[in-house]
Amino acid sequence: MADDFYSGIYNPDVLSCLANLSNDEVFTPPEIANQMLDLLPQELFQNPDTKFLDPACKSGVFLREIAKRLLKGLEPLIPDLQPRIDHIFQHQLYGIAITELTSLLSRRGVYCSKYPNSMYSVTQFDDTEGNIRFKRIIHRWQNGKCIFCGASQSQYEREDVLETHAYELIHNTRPEEIFNMKFDVIIGNPPYQLNDGGNGVSAAPIFQHFVQQAKKLNPQYLSMIIPARWYAGGKGLNEFREMMINDDHISKLIDYESSKDCFEGVNIAGGICYFLRDRSHTGPCEIINMVGDEKICANRRLNEFPILIRSNMAISIVKKILDSGIDVLSEHTYPRNPFGFATNYRGREIKQENDIEILSSIGFQYVDKDEIKKNTDIIDHYKVLIGRLVPSNGELDVNPKDGYKVITDTRIILPGQINTETYLDIGVFKTEQEAINFDRFLKSKLPRFLLRQAISSLNVTRECFRFVPFEDFRQVWNDEKLYAKYKLTQVEIDYVESIIRPMDLGDR
Repeated sequence: MADDFYSGIYNPDVLSCLANLSNDEVFTPPEIANQMLDLLPQELFQNPDTKFLDPACKSGVFLREIAKRLLKGLEPLIPDLQPRIDHIFQHQLYGIAITELTSLLSRRGVYCSKYPNSMYSVTQFDDTEGNIRFKRIIHRWQNGKCIFCGASQSQYEREDVLETHAYELIHNTRPEEIFNMKFDVIIGNPPYQLNDGGNGVSAAPIFQHFVQQAKKLNPQYLSMIIPARWYAGGKGLNEFREMMINDDHISKLIDYESSKDCFEGVNIAGGICYFLRDRSHTGPCEIINMVGDEKICANRRLNEFPILIRSNMAISIVKKILDSGIDVLSEHTYPRNPFGFATNYRGREIKQENDIEILSSIGFQYVDKDEIKKNTDIIDHYKVLIGRLVPSNGELDVNPKDGYKVITDTRIILPGQINTETYLDIGVFKTEQEAINFDRFLKSKLPRFLLRQAISSLNVTRECFRFVPFEDFRQVWNDEKLYAKYKLTQVEIDYVESIIRPMDLGDR
């Protein structure tokens, strides 16, 4: 009987499946899954009619931990163990696996057998999937990209033996038809991004599509753990950010500035978060900053600012800056690639007539002045530059007690010099003294602290300077002067000083 059963089933090579896992499919530790389940009303686990869906099953940890709670919660209603098990697994727990391998892992973790119609399964189904389904989906290509998730056709148009990473929930215009039922709770940890073919290493976020599709199913409760880079928007996330910060049904948001505090050994630029959306909730959200073992809690509206400021401790400081009515630096910082020369541009080594100097990642070379088509009016100004990336790979490994640098070392280039998009032109001035004063200002702690509140990924952009004041740089600024101008309390000053480390002012 057993031989007949297994001989008729496709049995994939596990090592082949492992080799096709995406590095953005982060497995959830059981303790984090339980912390997310703790956010839910616990009476849900005492109700035999509550239906749960994990739309991005990997190890099955969410369904397994839900099953444990239901087994205990339903004991008074269904005292006999096997009928209770059968009811829970067959009528309350549902999952959509993201790959063939994770479907097997999930069934093994939930049913104690990768085949739930085998003799080893804790409950008997009539088929090999049970309530944890996996369906191989094909991307729908248009102009080299998937119209659903933005994946690159050159990367993900694959032969049948390879995973397509076309996830069922988000490649579906009618997700409610997948199981044809209403779910009370949708909870999970979706894949985070896929290669979009840009510059060979570019990736498009996809986690937002899982949240949006789950909302279409209209559950009473929705909880997902996702990268926190959506706080400030950016690539593919501006619309999602607007949706999230204006959704007053989000009742709780747990924020990890360091992803390592949530997923041991996993570096995710911008950190990680998980949230609870309660369809019955309206009003402020409880935001909990997790810093090591410390919790900093505050009830506030997610849309208090155009972006979500993660730090509860920073709110009062940002308000003091914005309430002062002063102009902000983002209105004066130039957009990426101000002169029209990409990062990989290399000029001439030998100067020719009409050439000026151009700074790239390899130093100064030369370019014909007539080739410059953008912002020609600032060529003859002093320009203060920083790199486009947060230093040290996003400062993921920085010990908070040591403080953050936030920006790369600054550099002033002279009139008659320009730069490629390797650098951001964050200050442009007619006089050398203004440029020097601005350079000192930016190396002060408070400006970098304010800049950090708007950064949620590896990249520093013009918009990240939206909270940094634009001062009169004909005069010298330092932290003591800035603290006094904006009337920061000693508690606020101590917080800034504890977060940001000093920068060398050099010889200027």
